[in-house]
Amino acid sequence: MKPSFAHLVDQIETLKQRGLYRQRRILESPQGIEIRIDGESKINFCSNDYLGLANHPLVKRRFKDAAEQWGVGSGAAHLVCGHSEEHHALEEELAAFTGRERALLFSTGYMANLGVISGLLGKGDKVFEDRLNHASLVDGGLLSRAELKRYRHGDLGHLDNLLQSASGNQLIVTDGVFSMDGDLAPIADLTALAKAHQAWLMVDDAHGLGVLGTHGAGVLEYFDASSQDVQVLVGTFGKALGTSGAFVAGSKLLIETLIQKAHTFIYTTALPSAIAAATRTSLALIKTEPWRRERLQELVTQFRNGARQLGLNLMASTTPIQPILVGDNQRAMLISAALFEQGFWVSAIRPPTVPQGSARLRVTFSTQHSALHVEQLLVALERAFSNIPECLGKVDG
Repeated sequence: MKPSFAHLVDQIETLKQRGLYRQRRILESPQGIEIRIDGESKINFCSNDYLGLANHPLVKRRFKDAAEQWGVGSGAAHLVCGHSEEHHALEEELAAFTGRERALLFSTGYMANLGVISGLLGKGDKVFEDRLNHASLVDGGLLSRAELKRYRHGDLGHLDNLLQSASGNQLIVTDGVFSMDGDLAPIADLTALAKAHQAWLMVDDAHGLGVLGTHGAGVLEYFDASSQDVQVLVGTFGKALGTSGAFVAGSKLLIETLIQKAHTFIYTTALPSAIAAATRTSLALIKTEPWRRERLQELVTQFRNGARQLGLNLMASTTPIQPILVGDNQRAMLISAALFEQGFWVSAIRPPTVPQGSARLRVTFSTQHSALHVEQLLVALERAFSNIPECLGKVDG
């Protein structure tokens, strides 16, 4: 009889052979455009720090001052003694910023999505999710014990057909900006469909908040969708806001329900008050410095124009997430490694994060990048793709 978990050795080896093995790199510098790894400087094109706030001096100063005032730990869950004035002020500011009645903090975006979906739904209910939704949204649907239906990416006809036979509470769930493709959910069509079937609509705007919309309020501002159109809005702080944590915004009824029923809110320690204070500073910068979003769009336009001239297989994205489709897992890894050798960190994204056969380079932009950085990256991409032909590494299974 084999010892327990003996199969894990074979699983790891299979992942390596298929080009799916994951490894961590250790940063030796703060988050930013120029980072240091193994004693060498690299230009960072894989961070979600879209607005360059993770190492912003005002955000750091506020964090330091708040840590002096509040300490480094919140000490308990929000419902015990962990909910401070900084937490409460951030919730109120987020509600006003997103045009919702109230907001509720969560310690991570993953916990927010798990808590919201499982807190709102149960047996006998139905949840409908885009096939390319983030794993946390899918896991939230599974945890809820509701019947989970997944519709083809952006296919409103498929979703409409699934909704036709639905009963009980119905929740449609989508990413606002799809994190691996960079495209936008069809919010206007989704809201119309949700209303037609008397369903609620939930949007996770992790990658749109701060980046999209005239004032940076995200994909819902971009599409002019109200709280009546989208009943549940999730946002995170670890991307454009440059800190850590997440929130849910919506009606008073929604927030009160989650306070009572969302296990990932009730049974976990609140994020540090210093993080909440720093996030308030980030939020203020998003409101008062629209040039950050304007710079991003200029960089994206420059990159897309140059990549098309090189014949690279770009995906349909106008956001700071600019994937280059490669297809083969091993080739994507080899190109990523070649870019790294040239001084550029660009992640290779492979299954199961993306569908089989759609491995890609996920290029992401930050306000801190310069036009010169983009030009240099394009030169490095041309060299890497030329030196690594398509015939290498055909091991996708």
